[in-house]
Amino acid sequence: MAVSLRSWVANEGGKHLVLMLWMGANTWLFLNTFLLYSTGQQYHYLYQMLGVGLCISRASASVLNLNCSLVLLPMCRSLLTFIRGVRMVSSRKTRRLLDKSKTFHVACGVAVCLFSVVHVSAHMVNMVNFSTSYSDDFPALNLARYRGEDPKLIILTTIPGVTGVLLVLILLLIFISSSYCIRVSNYEIFWYTHNLFIVFYIILMVHMVGGALKYQTNIEAHPPGCLRPNQSSMEQHVDLDQLEDDDGRCREDAHFEPHSPQTWLWVSGPLCFYCVERFYRYTRSSAPVTIVAVIRHPCNVIELRMLKKNFKARPGQYIVLNCPSVSSFENHPFTLTKCPTVKETFGIHLRVVGDWTERFTQLLLPQPRMDLEILPVVQQRTYPKLYIDGPFGGPSEEVFNYDVSLCVAGGIGVTPFACVLHALLDGWSRFRLQRLYFVWVCRELQSFYWFAELLCALHQKLWQENRPDYFNMKLYVSQTDNLQSMSEERFRPLASRLLVGRPRWKLLLDEIGKNNKHRRVGVFCCGPKGISRTLHRLCNSARSCGTTFEFNKESFS
Repeated sequence: MAVSLRSWVANEGGKHLVLMLWMGANTWLFLNTFLLYSTGQQYHYLYQMLGVGLCISRASASVLNLNCSLVLLPMCRSLLTFIRGVRMVSSRKTRRLLDKSKTFHVACGVAVCLFSVVHVSAHMVNMVNFSTSYSDDFPALNLARYRGEDPKLIILTTIPGVTGVLLVLILLLIFISSSYCIRVSNYEIFWYTHNLFIVFYIILMVHMVGGALKYQTNIEAHPPGCLRPNQSSMEQHVDLDQLEDDDGRCREDAHFEPHSPQTWLWVSGPLCFYCVERFYRYTRSSAPVTIVAVIRHPCNVIELRMLKKNFKARPGQYIVLNCPSVSSFENHPFTLTKCPTVKETFGIHLRVVGDWTERFTQLLLPQPRMDLEILPVVQQRTYPKLYIDGPFGGPSEEVFNYDVSLCVAGGIGVTPFACVLHALLDGWSRFRLQRLYFVWVCRELQSFYWFAELLCALHQKLWQENRPDYFNMKLYVSQTDNLQSMSEERFRPLASRLLVGRPRWKLLLDEIGKNNKHRRVGVFCCGPKGISRTLHRLCNSARSCGTTFEFNKESFS
């Protein structure tokens, strides 16, 4: 049980600590604001008019301010990459927390949606109360122009009301388009609607300009509940002992002023930082990219080799690619399968799935024209213009920071580890890593040819340097229909390690644990959810060998 607890703390402790701090901050803000508006003397008359709806609307607004500011920070990719790269600042635990930045972004987004529902519902009640509880004694407090005014008219004729409606519509579009089914079926809808956040924040800045809610400014001269001129104590039930004046009467009429907008105090800092970061990324990505080669691989996979001046990257990082000929505003992340070294070229592998990759592949490898009467002797190939943003940090960078690492890939999910294998091929002895377990699961046998030469080259190099135990490789092919073997002589090391079926993950981790007792093993996964969920669960379970498996999952922000 102790090992199980240690494993759980290693994998989930930091994430849950941040979650508890975040939930604690939200809870404290909500309760503190609720109590302020329910018991604060400056809101006495406004609370009498609106009731608990006032407290809930303002408390939820405070939570919204916090999360609207936090939701931007996880999307500052350059900042996260910088923190990850500064070893003097960030520990391995901190860097592993940065891998959860997308999860934190989603959590803040969900909180914005939930508390927006609470905020809007409370204000709908407030609009009704403004209409029915119209105050003749304090006209400045009224948002309605007369008693019994239609609440819908109040909403549609005030700045907070109109901007609130627009904010709800934009948020609804973003929320619906962020669902998994839409992101998978039509990524363009998700991308374009998500960029409405710019309009959202602009409208949010002016949402409070109308000054719908007002507070009392002269509490000392007019204590809440004091007797106004021509008013007896029988008309107003109040404890006269609590009043400052001997006779319990007001020295002057109550004065009210709207709150100065506070949302910009919360949002302006993160928003400005995000805009600066985006501008930096725009200028960096404007540098020209030269396509060196395009290679078609089996199973509908394209390899793209490129060259860009002053481009530097580390194994495990990814880039964001933009092709204006396909879509000017659409960007897609791809893991680097080869980092720039002496030749300064870098590469990616992409699987042709979806409209964007299909159009992009057609531009890279156009079909030969059959209607030409005279074929040219030399055909000049022209490539589309590309823009590269990045590189950005990923979980696979940490492979080298463990003594023992396990890399598990499913299909095209092998791409983060291809760059790691290239780095080991260039020189494995300069890294802390002492042993690497590599498991690659594919449906089709042909998929292994994507990196067959790389795997064989690394295997041969380690054998020549008398370290065959450094790299432990297992390949699994799950589809048995028309199965053939890798009969080529040069791929014999792969054929001998090729297994049919699916891995038995528990036995695999138990075997690794027995060979690495009382050590921390980094587990890195990039593949289908079924594999990652199974590995995640097994990494948190107890083992008699005392080995701690630290789970790391690849995901793109």
